[in-house]
Amino acid sequence: MEADVPKPSDAEVEILCILWDHEPASVRFVHEELCKKKQVGYTTTLKQMQRMQEKEMIRRIDSDEKTHAYEAILQRDATRNSLFDRLVDTAFRGSAMDMVLHAIGRSTTSPEEIQALKAWLDKMEGKTL
Repeated sequence: MEADVPKPSDAEVEILCILWDHEPASVRFVHEELCKKKQVGYTTTLKQMQRMQEKEMIRRIDSDEKTHAYEAILQRDATRNSLFDRLVDTAFRGSAMDMVLHAIGRSTTSPEEIQALKAWLDKMEGKTL
C-alpha cells in the first residue's frame, strides 16, 4: 500500500469523484451533484471541502469570479488503489480473490461481464505460462 496517499472518508471520496469527473467545480456544483444521491446541507459540503483543502486532497483555484473553483490534488488511480488495498486488507483479510468472488456472487453478472472476465483470466494465464 502506498503510505503517502491520504485515506479519504466515504464522504470525501464522493466529493473527489465529482471533482475527477467535472473539475474544476464550484462548491455549489459539488453540492448539487451530492444532492442527487442524498440530502446534504450546503454548509456541510462547504465545510467538508474546506477540510479536504486543509488535508491537501483538493485545492482552490483563485479566479476573478466571485465563486471559487476546486480541483482534486489526489490522483484517481492512486486513491482507488489505496481504497482497494484498505478494503481487501480489512474486510477480506488480504485476499483479493475472496473479494472478487464475493462481488461476483452478490450481483447479477451479465453474459458480457462473464465473457470479459474469462478473457482477462485467459490473458493472465498466458502471462504465467
